[in-house]
Amino acid sequence: MKNLITIITLFLFVSVFKAQQTEVKVMKYEELEKRINQEDSRFLIVNFWATTCAPCVKELPHFMEVNNQYAGNPKFKMILVSLDRLVDKERVLKFIKTKNITAEVVLLDDIKRMNTWIPKFEKNWDGNIPVTIFYKNGEKVYFNDGEMGKEELEKIITENLQ
Repeated sequence: MKNLITIITLFLFVSVFKAQQTEVKVMKYEELEKRINQEDSRFLIVNFWATTCAPCVKELPHFMEVNNQYAGNPKFKMILVSLDRLVDKERVLKFIKTKNITAEVVLLDDIKRMNTWIPKFEKNWDGNIPVTIFYKNGEKVYFNDGEMGKEELEKIITENLQ
């Protein structure tokens, strides 16, 4: 029995370790837009956050629970878009490892053009984070400005993921 517990523990550790990113892809807005468009056959959650944003960090465990819950569903995808500075890329990577972030994380290195790309995502977005945008079949179905709880996140997924 003790061997079985050890094997299960090792398996879980390896599974979590393998699921985490070892590198963070750096993108400009156009690359992110292309990446989002590649997921037009899935229910896609795009969360904008930063390691220095307390509400962002507070909501991430809920996002990871949901991401892990739907990880085997080919019609579901989550992308976490870090708005940390490029010089803080290593901090973002360390954060991913420390917090067991299993969703895809990209670093949007396009802060100087925020006034250009923010309205392309949502005309009512004032630039604050966290922000979460939900897409179904390539079309935006919901915009959330501010921190999200697990119940609200699950409700939107349940209503849209079929």
